[in-house]
Amino acid sequence: MSHPLRIAIALALASSAGLATAQATQSPDESLVRLDSVNVFGKPQDVDKASGSAHYLDGETLEKFNYRDIHRVLRQVPGVYLVEEDGYGLRPNIGIRGSGTDRNSRITVMEDGVLISPAPYAAPAAYYFPTMSRISAVEIRKGSASVQAGPRTTGGALNLVSTPIPAEASAEVDLSGGSNGTLLMHGWAGAMGERFGGLVEGVRQQSEGFKRIDGGGDAGFSLNDFVGKLRWVSAPDATRYQQLDFKIGRNTQDSNETYLGLTDADFSLDPNRRYAASRLDNIQTEQHLYELRHLIELSDTVDLTTVAYRTEFSRNWYKLNDVLNPGTGSYIGISTILDNPATYAAQYAWLTGATSPDNALRLRNNNRSYYAQGVQSVLGLSLASGATTHEVEVGLRLHRDQEDRYQDDDRYRMQDGQLVLTRDGAPGTQDNRVGDAEALSLYVQDTISFGQWILTPGVRYERIDLTSTRYSTATGRRDVVLSTVETDVSEVIPGFGATYLLDDDITLFASVHRGFNPPGPASGSESEKSVNGEFGLRYGREALGAELVGFINEYSNLVGTCTGSTGGNCNIGDQFDAGKARVSGLEASASYDFGNGGDLAVPASLSYTYTRAEFRDSFSSSFEEWGNVTAGDRLPYLPEHLLHAEIAVVGERWRVGLAANYLGEMRSEAGSGAIPAGEGTDSALVWDLTAALRVHDQVEFYARLENLTDETYLVASRPAGARPGQPRSAFAGVRLSF
Repeated sequence: MSHPLRIAIALALASSAGLATAQATQSPDESLVRLDSVNVFGKPQDVDKASGSAHYLDGETLEKFNYRDIHRVLRQVPGVYLVEEDGYGLRPNIGIRGSGTDRNSRITVMEDGVLISPAPYAAPAAYYFPTMSRISAVEIRKGSASVQAGPRTTGGALNLVSTPIPAEASAEVDLSGGSNGTLLMHGWAGAMGERFGGLVEGVRQQSEGFKRIDGGGDAGFSLNDFVGKLRWVSAPDATRYQQLDFKIGRNTQDSNETYLGLTDADFSLDPNRRYAASRLDNIQTEQHLYELRHLIELSDTVDLTTVAYRTEFSRNWYKLNDVLNPGTGSYIGISTILDNPATYAAQYAWLTGATSPDNALRLRNNNRSYYAQGVQSVLGLSLASGATTHEVEVGLRLHRDQEDRYQDDDRYRMQDGQLVLTRDGAPGTQDNRVGDAEALSLYVQDTISFGQWILTPGVRYERIDLTSTRYSTATGRRDVVLSTVETDVSEVIPGFGATYLLDDDITLFASVHRGFNPPGPASGSESEKSVNGEFGLRYGREALGAELVGFINEYSNLVGTCTGSTGGNCNIGDQFDAGKARVSGLEASASYDFGNGGDLAVPASLSYTYTRAEFRDSFSSSFEEWGNVTAGDRLPYLPEHLLHAEIAVVGERWRVGLAANYLGEMRSEAGSGAIPAGEGTDSALVWDLTAALRVHDQVEFYARLENLTDETYLVASRPAGARPGQPRSAFAGVRLSF
């Protein structure tokens, strides 16, 4: 082993770290960009040679429609599945290749290459997602690259690249407004000198919302997001190039959102209605982010990147949970009532404003706090032997996170459409528990290039210690421990990818890897495991680009998790084993510029996903989305067909674009054959229109019309009842560059 390599490995081990996805280049200027844009691929060009399906949405792509909703951004990527909830993308539900779509909890989500969920091991379904306004690029990686990202490798990885520190003094201000009192303000300013640089950025979003509460009330939201970055680089004549970045952020949200949807009958009459019982529902969140990142080039062929990070997140979602059954004294879940309004006529009447007995409506203080912290490193090594080159990465991560639930229930009476407090619950008397996770991750990956071949073998190791501590809810204090459950999980996750450069235009690729999702604290379930494979072809020549991929995920054990956002009458955090399942499909995408290099560019693109997802075992489950399953039944919330198409006309200083999204029907419950009424969503075709005019090199006006035809469509029947997509909404704004 070479002396520089021994030094680098020793430093990596001493750093007590894990995954970092950037590799330093050989020049300081390139390293400046690389460290600030840590990403899954290393650099955007790597996508074309990736041994798996990969997508990179750069800043220019994101600005085409100026979307502020991550759902609308990701619809242009095949193999990505989305379930809308609030219509604004504040709490997205994202899955990749059939992994599941509940709160992104079954994929690896990162910002600048660092895990961004409030508790990615102990409680991955937590309610935070980076604000799209300050994201400069989005990366999606499927297949064996998940081994590099981890810990959740079943579906893939999503990485959001934040606004970089500019190479020279510059700034941007973006102001827009639109339907339902929606306002967006986004601005940043930054500069990089010879040795020091920095960036400050802020976002303000607010809206009155598009839903209307019976009897009046606020259905809107407000969001504030601030980020600061500082950078130091070594002197130009330094023996070894070094770079140190510090990043700090704070995000707050106040959203009057509810889990209470509508009955199917009420949805057909007015999909944007909200019942009176949801008037007090409100979620408030606060997130803090701290990150220190260091890069050192130990030699021309060896580099080390180390990141220390900590996030803190708190939330309290005060919302209607269930309704009294006077005959038994027990409470009935709101999803059960909306599924059976005739059976529970009295409870339905109270939801819609009829006067009720005391204590009839139970609202829960879903008060939780989280933290995640760790240190991670990647050692990069370049080797060459004749015509063969190796790009080796050795990654380490030490991580710890926690979810702290300290919740209580308040009881109300509905009095002529108004909620009247009748009993104030004491903190900690409904749920009083802490979930902890400690994890050690290690991965090794080698990208071997020779002739027309690129081979990428890799292996990941995850060691996870989970602890669940339950305290007595009798008093809400933490002086009586009811139970402590400890679980140890360890898994070796291999992967292998191969790319063959057939010629300058055509690339063939294939990969196979193990899919893995760890269980939650005290869940009682086994880890989710699968074997995932794909085979694909890329074509690129002049103005034409295309990709065709077939994939199959064979689960040996599919796991479902009960969360508040899945709905149903299950205990939050419970997990359910489904045994064998298979998700297979086809992903196709193509792009072409019909302008042929003329004065007008006419870019067009198309992406399509076909999915077949079915259980392979028969079983009965108390998990509401599954229920009684027969082998061959389809998985819920996975559409068979998804299609995105867009075309634009672009002049020297203007552009007009039109996009269409076809959303195939989905089941809300497992089953086969035609979807019965009330057990799924219908298909929908949603159009978006955008236009922009640059009146000056520094001034651009733009407008956007979302859901152009005002399509009424059901996006989900979870968490409780029918939920609508956003109706037609218009926005206009101006972007100023300095």
